[in-house]
Formats: sequence, structure tokens, C-alpha cells
Amino acid sequence: MRLFPATSLLCVIDVQERLLAVIPDAERLVARVARLAAAAKILGVRRLLTEQYPNGLGATAPRLRPLLPPAEEKLSFSCAGCPGFDAAAAAGSGISAVVICGLETHVCVSQTVLDLLATGMTVFVAVDAVSSRHQIDHDVALRRLEGAGAILTTTEAILFEWCRSADHPAFREIRTLVLDSAGGDTTGRA
Repeated sequence: MRLFPATSLLCVIDVQERLLAVIPDAERLVARVARLAAAAKILGVRRLLTEQYPNGLGATAPRLRPLLPPAEEKLSFSCAGCPGFDAAAAAGSGISAVVICGLETHVCVSQTVLDLLATGMTVFVAVDAVSSRHQIDHDVALRRLEGAGAILTTTEAILFEWCRSADHPAFREIRTLVLDSAGGDTTGRA
């Protein structure tokens, strides 16, 4: 399955201030999520943002807010069931693939991915744009999601797949997003 902007939904899950405070390398995660959100905005990819219990976990990271629509508040760990999410991914919406990024890999990300897979949706997880407080939870969750049928990929791979070709009208903007991200991110670690 390939990603196309017109048939993709970017779902940004719970990248909230109080969660970020306990996430290793949170700044890098926010940068990658911002890159996905900016590319989605440039390429016309539909975007959805959720916040898990914002009264307790705070608001979405300030860097992300201008790139995304207003957040859907939720109490359930899965995004499935949020009105905006269900409408965006409903039959007849034209969405055939959901790109997932956010927090935490083993809780809200996993439950959302598993619910989407159960409906037959194709799900891509940006492995370098999801995280958990503990590495073991993150690693085991990714193995579980891949075993369940999710497609594991990276932020940069998604950007270039959405763009398709160097002759795409937005290629220079996408390339700039990628090149701007290279500074300080040379490890390639997820």
C-alpha cells in the first residue's frame, strides 16, 4: 500500500505538555510531529489532533498548534469514537490510510491503531514520531502493532511518499522541511 495525500489522514495523538515532560528526547519527537503536520498542511492531507484529558495532561505543544486543526478532546485511550476522527475516517470519506504519530506508543497510539486495523483501515505508524515514557513499552508496542498489520515507517519516508517526485509542485517546500530537520538529528534513532 502506498500513501497518497488525497486519501491519507494524519492523526496526531496527545502530544501534550505534561506528557512531553516525561518523554525521553521530547524536543526531537515534537520536531518530527511538526514536520509531518507541516507537510500534511502543504500537501492538503487531512489532519486530526487529539488531546487526552487536557485538564490533567495539559494542552498540545505550542509548536504544533498553528499546524493543526483544533484538538478533539477525549477520555478513551483510542481515538476511534472521537466524532471528528470517526467522520474523517468514515466510509465514503475517501480516506484509505491513516498516518499515526504522537503519545504514548503503548497506550493511545496502540489502541487507536488496533481499532483502525479492526475496521480494515490501512495504518502507517511513524516510528520516529511516536514515543513512550519507557523504551521497553515503546519497543514492545511497535512489535505488536507490526504483527497486527500496521505498516512501520519514518517521518522522512512519509514526506517523500506523499510528494512522490522531485517535479511535484510542493517538492521544494517538502525538501526544505527535511533539510531543516537534519541539523542536530544525525543519529537516525527513532
